[in-house]
Amino acid sequence: MFNLFESIVERIDRLAERSMRRVAQNAGRRSFLAKAGAVMLGGALAPMLPFDRTFGQAAAAVTDGDATSCEYWRYCALDGNLCSACGGTLTQCPPGSSVSKVSWVGTCRNPSDGKDYLVSYNDCCGKAECDTAPFCLKSEGERPGYRMGLHNDINWCMANASKGYHCTVAVLVGLAE
Repeated sequence: MFNLFESIVERIDRLAERSMRRVAQNAGRRSFLAKAGAVMLGGALAPMLPFDRTFGQAAAAVTDGDATSCEYWRYCALDGNLCSACGGTLTQCPPGSSVSKVSWVGTCRNPSDGKDYLVSYNDCCGKAECDTAPFCLKSEGERPGYRMGLHNDINWCMANASKGYHCTVAVLVGLAE
């Protein structure tokens, strides 16, 4: 029995030696180190790649209703002019303006699917106020002013270099839990 075990170990040893010699003949140390370094660097950078944290849950409710009306479900906590009527879109600022660095969040119910969604309201800054768009003042679930992240009566352009308010966008963050 001991001879059988020795025989198996010898075969594995010869196979490993042959494999190593073949690799050594075809690749030098530098190419091995370069490949090993690339694998390690790639493994270290992989967690920094962007990925969808909502797993597609909020994407299903993106386009249902009139985004140019104050009655649109996403505007349940909006206080400002609609960017969708000022040359922008529901989620993007108009050209010439920049999104605020800070925002407030509301929880709005989508009547189509009956689910509650977190909506981030970002002011667009840097241009004169858009007076061609409807001004919406919706305060469902608004909190007192001392809870700044939940309050919509603040000039959220205060963190930007250009503090002039133009309009507001409503970006879905995900499902409310």
